[in-house]
Amino acid sequence: MKSNVNVSGFQFTKYEAPFQTPFDKLFPIFKELITHTSGDFDEAIDWMRQLDEEYQLTTPEYTIDDFIDDLKKKGYIREEVKPDGSGGIAITAKTERAIRQHALEQIFGNLNKAGSGNHKTKQSGKGDEHTGDLRAFQFGDSVEQISLTESLKNAQVNNGIGEFKLTEQDLVVEDTHHKSQMSTVLMIDISHSMILYGEDRITPAKKVAMALAELITTRYPKDTLDILVFGNDAWTIQIKDLPYLQVGPYHTNTVAGLQLAMDILRRKRNTNKQIFMITDGKPSCVREKNGEYYMNSNGLDQYIVEKCYNQAAQARKLHIPITTFMIARDPYLQKFVNYFTEANQGKAFYTGLKGLGEMIFEDYETNRKKRIR
Repeated sequence: MKSNVNVSGFQFTKYEAPFQTPFDKLFPIFKELITHTSGDFDEAIDWMRQLDEEYQLTTPEYTIDDFIDDLKKKGYIREEVKPDGSGGIAITAKTERAIRQHALEQIFGNLNKAGSGNHKTKQSGKGDEHTGDLRAFQFGDSVEQISLTESLKNAQVNNGIGEFKLTEQDLVVEDTHHKSQMSTVLMIDISHSMILYGEDRITPAKKVAMALAELITTRYPKDTLDILVFGNDAWTIQIKDLPYLQVGPYHTNTVAGLQLAMDILRRKRNTNKQIFMITDGKPSCVREKNGEYYMNSNGLDQYIVEKCYNQAAQARKLHIPITTFMIARDPYLQKFVNYFTEANQGKAFYTGLKGLGEMIFEDYETNRKKRIR
């Protein structure tokens, strides 16, 4: 007997990159440069022209000027009047969103996409997310869960329509799931040391903030994210402000940042709350009750350090863990962070700039899966 055996194999062909228009090739470069220039369009274009001269990014048929025209047509840039009365070009909200999406793809690009806020627990019953599943009424179910239409239908089927009667056996409820929700405050150090020693530390921190903001607003819309920056003082910024974030001639008032973060979280109704702090330097400034600043950049000032420890302990009392991402490896600073973390019972990561985004995401996901108390 002769048998026919079908042999299957692999066929290899030369890889061909998917077709991209000239605009599509240049746009990722523009998004990267506009992030580094903190939203300065003219500076970003100057950099693009320099790169074009060196690497021939464009062709005679499609130049940088053509790219700028397309940016205008597609709504990524707009004309504006500068404070001095001169004309200029600024990026639009559409570009701000594109930059956040770009940061998300760069940092969290390996994530599987999921439905909004898909964080169900094993518990079913009274929750905040309707599943669409129906079940018989049980003692303890909330009246709000009762599906009136289905219950009335059961009453008619079970008891007839001649003399209407609705019994407990007719009641049907729509099942719900509990969903964990998280309120996060992200603190970003914008003291002058974030650009010292020839290393740009603020741009990676800014990218992480944009990626985290885009992740939460698209994947976990019921979570909340507040972003604050701290130098001599601390203040909140909007997500739309992130591309324009710059460092200043500031000392590092960690205490002010922690106080503001806790004030924000006290007003949140979510049970799960946390603080992420990205910093590269030691605390060197506090503001006294009379409004004056006490500053000392020489080593670790014990007076300032003790105030930081007190804030860490206060956050612990409020059940707010602090995760510190320390972009520095000085032994004496690591010792300070160790004591700070112990006072809060939080966590600390001593990291460079590479991998910072992945670390923050992993910690965010881990904290969401457990109930912080």
